[in-house]
Amino acid sequence: MSRRRRIRQDIEEALIRLDVESLAEGGYLATSPDVPGLVAEGRTLAETAEIAQDVARKIIESCVEHGDPLPPAFRKRKTQAQSLTVPVGLPAQR
Repeated sequence: MSRRRRIRQDIEEALIRLDVESLAEGGYLATSPDVPGLVAEGRTLAETAEIAQDVARKIIESCVEHGDPLPPAFRKRKTQAQSLTVPVGLPAQR
């Protein structure tokens, strides 16, 4: 097995919810009820989600480095059930 494949198998993923709001000056602001302290701002929904992923990773790294407990979204789950949260675009209101 290649090193790259082994590394991928060691990585686990967790799904987090993002609360996203449109900003009056343009762009979006995201916070997460699953990851306290996560705040991300971007020009588009996609950019905001990508920044939120990076912030969540940094929060995890900080928790591990300082010996702090991980946010609940990143703790091992005992069940195999998974949920999926996806953004759905809505038409602009006039």
